[in-house]
Amino acid sequence: MKKLVFHFIFLFIISATGAQTIINRDPEIIRMVNEISGERLEQSVRKLVSFHTRHNMSSMDNPSKGIGAALNWVKLEMEKNIPASGGRLEVKFEDYTVGGQGQRIPHTINLKNVVATLKGTDINDDRKILISAHLDSRVQLDNDSVSFAPGADDDGSGIAAILELVRIMSPVKFPATIIFMAVTGEEHGLFGARYMAAKAKKENWNILAMLNNDMIGNSSSSETMLNDNMRVRVFSEGVPAFETEQMASVRKQTSGENDGKARQFSRYIKEIAERYVDQLTVTLVFRNDRFGRGGDHSPFCEQGFTAVRICEYNENYDRTHKIPAVVNGIQEGDLPEYVDYEYLRKNAGLNLATIANLALAPYEPAGCGIVTGSLSNSTTLRWEAPSKGQKPSGYYVLMRETWQPLWEKKIFVTGSEVTLPYSKDNYFFGIQSVSASGHESIAVFPGQVRRTVSR
Repeated sequence: MKKLVFHFIFLFIISATGAQTIINRDPEIIRMVNEISGERLEQSVRKLVSFHTRHNMSSMDNPSKGIGAALNWVKLEMEKNIPASGGRLEVKFEDYTVGGQGQRIPHTINLKNVVATLKGTDINDDRKILISAHLDSRVQLDNDSVSFAPGADDDGSGIAAILELVRIMSPVKFPATIIFMAVTGEEHGLFGARYMAAKAKKENWNILAMLNNDMIGNSSSSETMLNDNMRVRVFSEGVPAFETEQMASVRKQTSGENDGKARQFSRYIKEIAERYVDQLTVTLVFRNDRFGRGGDHSPFCEQGFTAVRICEYNENYDRTHKIPAVVNGIQEGDLPEYVDYEYLRKNAGLNLATIANLALAPYEPAGCGIVTGSLSNSTTLRWEAPSKGQKPSGYYVLMRETWQPLWEKKIFVTGSEVTLPYSKDNYFFGIQSVSASGHESIAVFPGQVRRTVSR
């Protein structure tokens, strides 16, 4: 097993208030992030555009045009990395059938997803981390499968990022399994993602998190004329789309409507991405998606999995789903020359750093709870060590005031119980497992423990 080097670099960043924050970076993750190539990203985007259209009803058997040619090319690009993985990378098509009378796809068609699985090195580790982008493109009319639909940003940018991550991460050994997905059917109803989410549910996948990358390469907006390649959005659901009565009861008891698993994961992305990717601020958008729009993370949310959408901060509606043409002096169309490849490089780094840190982290702590058996102005938190995987070297207890969106304090403890001089009525808490090399799990929001257990 390749041994990762875990000497940490300590950076001191001076904030506007003069306070100092220490950032600990894993050199191996830094190396991978730095290996992401804007030039390679651009080559991939331009290759995807060269297929003329990737419309779901375009040709499946034309060798150079249509969605079939694009699917074959993506699969071949992923397969190039199998030797470097030592055979741990498996690439295959996932076939499914959609369409019919009265639907947006009016007749039955066969579609495919390309799925590359980088198997974890620990046979007892069943955790899976998913990253997804959609391969299909379209222009304004649903059934126009012949017009030039370049789809450079939507979502050639996401596919290009995934291809870079497969290339860079395949030689590295992670305990957990990473699944890279290029899905189809998004533009007509999230069909490819729905198929994969249903498969994951049926096969009882232990999905830690799913990152949906949809439009991550545009930095300039239409209408407002904003231009900013230093911010990216992460959308996350609040009250889960899939919520049992028991989950709803716990949420109401703990006022945890802003602390579901997707919200915890979005906070995790912000912390890790800003740790490893310079000149990038992650903006957390506390809604599942944009108004009137949808993304491939939603079917996973509906099946009860932790899933978020990563999306550029500024959108340009002169390009989205437009046939390339100059209209009133404005160039329309989702063309490759309008993708900001430095911005795309940074957003690819966000994904890589998040996935790598999570894949190297221990399992989450179990049985996390706040002791509420007596009135007190202090807070006692209790949890159990994870029953599988590497043993954590300790735990981070996170806390924030109830009105704050982000964690404000991070306290390291080595045991499985701690009492803090802060009222549980005034703060929210979370608990993370942390490895000896400093990789954290996603935070677990504690429930209530009503009686004290002697230890």
